[in-house]
Amino acid sequence: MLLNVERHITHLDLDTFFVSVECLRNPKLIGKPVLIGGSGDRGVVASCSYEARKFGIHSAMPMKIATRLCSHAIVVRGDMEAYSKYSRLVTDIVQDTVPLFEKASIDEFYVDLTGMDKFFGCKLFSDELKKKILKESGLPISYGLASNKLISKVATNEVKPNGQIEIPFGNEKIYLAPLSIAKLPGVGKQTAYLLLKMGVETVKVLSEIPVEMMQNLLGKSGADLWRKANGIDETPVVPFHAKKSISTENTFQQDTIDINFLNRELVRMTEKIAFDLRQQDKVTGCITVKLRYSNFETFTKQLTIPYTNADHILLKTAKELFSKLYERRMLIRLIGIRFTNLIPGNYQISLFDDTQETISLYQAIDSVKKRFGEGLLIRAARASRR
Repeated sequence: MLLNVERHITHLDLDTFFVSVECLRNPKLIGKPVLIGGSGDRGVVASCSYEARKFGIHSAMPMKIATRLCSHAIVVRGDMEAYSKYSRLVTDIVQDTVPLFEKASIDEFYVDLTGMDKFFGCKLFSDELKKKILKESGLPISYGLASNKLISKVATNEVKPNGQIEIPFGNEKIYLAPLSIAKLPGVGKQTAYLLLKMGVETVKVLSEIPVEMMQNLLGKSGADLWRKANGIDETPVVPFHAKKSISTENTFQQDTIDINFLNRELVRMTEKIAFDLRQQDKVTGCITVKLRYSNFETFTKQLTIPYTNADHILLKTAKELFSKLYERRMLIRLIGIRFTNLIPGNYQISLFDDTQETISLYQAIDSVKKRFGEGLLIRAARASRR
């Protein structure tokens, strides 16, 4: 029989993060139905307040529909720079307080408190951390404390907003049993529909299905879902600094001073690793451009940016860094680009910048690249110079 090891994992999640930041900047928004996103008819809701959710509004909903559901809603265009700033502030607070944590997204963290129960008490420590974050950042936050990441995350979602809960070791299955299957992370609409057709509505019923049957039904994901339904999750808390960077560089066969060629290479490399970033469901908060001259002198410039994985934002920054870096007008031997400060996230993080069409375009481009190879689609400016 599979058993969880007795760990103590706290999952911290900032409540309606984008909205909370806007309320800090403009207290008049507190208690109002607030929509974060593009203000035009083609805009999309990136986030919404709990007051707006009462009208049936949710993230990724077209703004046009959202404003029909709640005509008095206040629409605020998102400010990714401000959200990134507050995300880093909370990260610094957590980092200064705990020995081991994982930044799971722009607004959530896992903290491994295993062993601390012998000295301080994990719930008391989590309470104090919650208070510290609220005091030093002004942002409301909820937490769930349990023996693994799965249970702590589900528990946090159940007590939001501004809540806290501890699920004692050994009570994982009991806690999950009455919940809807949709409450389990990773259960999408199609899987939920399939299970509901089979009469599986609660996690308890799902946990009682033989694992072999789940595997035959859904393949490997079926076995993974069975483990979740039984409260089993051995995934470790990944230290924040252990997150790897994504980079690429090109040493030219012949040193060059051709600025058009260098720009094309910069675009190609930036698009390549931006695609890799999106395939890994990550966003970056820092870009570094590297340049090596023919005399082997090497220089770099980096810039901290609002979290993103969008080509047009990353390209603009990369080009700006390159233009500042390339001052000597000497022959260049190598250029490179690196994305660091990676956290889990996806393109929806930029919903307030874009229309549904832009988001759909990125998804379509990535789908083609994934199926036929990255080199099939190239930016028009690059293609015209070939």
